[in-house]
Amino acid sequence: MVTRASPDARGQPSGNAKHVETVSDAGEPAHHDMVAQPHGTAEEPIAAAEAVAAEMKTDARPHGELGRRFDRQSPFFVGMTAAAGVAVIYGAVHMLIAAQSVLVLIGVAFFLALGLEPAVSWLVNHHLPRWLATTTVFIVFLALMAAFVAAAIPPLSQQANQLIQQAPHYIQQAQSHSSTIGKLNDRLHIQQRITDTMNGSGGSLLNEIVTASSAVFAALADALIVIVLTVYFLIDFPRIRATLYRLVPQTRRPRAILIGDDVFAKVGAYVLGNVAISVIAALGTAVWLTAFHVPYPLLLGIFVGLFDLVPVVGSTIAGVVVAAVALTVSLPVCVSTAVFFIVFRALEDYLLVPRIIGHAVKVPALVTVVAVLIGGALLGIVGALVAIPIAAAVQLIAQEVLFPRLDGT
Repeated sequence: MVTRASPDARGQPSGNAKHVETVSDAGEPAHHDMVAQPHGTAEEPIAAAEAVAAEMKTDARPHGELGRRFDRQSPFFVGMTAAAGVAVIYGAVHMLIAAQSVLVLIGVAFFLALGLEPAVSWLVNHHLPRWLATTTVFIVFLALMAAFVAAAIPPLSQQANQLIQQAPHYIQQAQSHSSTIGKLNDRLHIQQRITDTMNGSGGSLLNEIVTASSAVFAALADALIVIVLTVYFLIDFPRIRATLYRLVPQTRRPRAILIGDDVFAKVGAYVLGNVAISVIAALGTAVWLTAFHVPYPLLLGIFVGLFDLVPVVGSTIAGVVVAAVALTVSLPVCVSTAVFFIVFRALEDYLLVPRIIGHAVKVPALVTVVAVLIGGALLGIVGALVAIPIAAAVQLIAQEVLFPRLDGT
């Protein structure tokens, strides 16, 4: 070890304010050039440690070798570990509660990234750079959305105008004691309940408009955040995957890779399959309503497609709403529409889901219902959306890790 005083501005040793520079026997400096300059006499007590640090520094390992483990059996280490564990859990719970809304957006973005990952990986396997594959997938997605909006806005606008124009007629029917809607209104007091709800909501019309506008802007901001995060997740997914696996000990890493990749593939297949089934539901609903002259077929078809994304209960809720709209045509059309949704739900559960999703995400029906109910109770619609792939991941880990351990195999 060598400790020498650096010269001052005139080229002479700087006396009381001397600059202490510690180097190893090989001449390697221990101080970082960009940290705590100039080094003074107060650092002399750590000169020996700095010299050892300089000896440890190599080109291959600029921060030295990993040191030996602490004595985990010492009472101090056991006590500090227990106290730190309690503190970390307490702090983590409070952080999760405080950042719940942001974490939900991050989770949705990662979930969507896993859903788009099969398409990106397919393009990468066909000799496209990762960034170009991600860009291509998003351009195709945005082009499809733009085409859909361009095709949907004119009829949606027309149907919305029709709804506004027909609103007085519907109110008159509801007040008529001879019509079907009027009889239901007399029995269930629907109009009175709606009026009481509107009158009891409180606040002026301006406040209601401001509240609704704030909700719309918040939803748009959240959607933009999810889109940006999804792009970043897709671009950096190989690095994210490698980082997650590096958190697993080396001896268990190969098996963790096999199980983890299978989980990622299941989530991606579930997302794509669920979207495909929802598109089929939207198109089928629009065709059915158009054939029976039910008003607003395109608007209701989009409504059914969106709600069909929610497992188990989504299509049922959408079917009830559409059947209620069909009641404005006639009672037989309403009954026929209800039967259509019952039949379509059976075909979806026993034909579409097993063929499109079932081969990739093999989750029993009971587990599916329980997972959706728990996910919906915890995180609402988002929880219901991600419940099935999470249940599939838990089931796979239990089959591959937990059950063999319990069975002693």
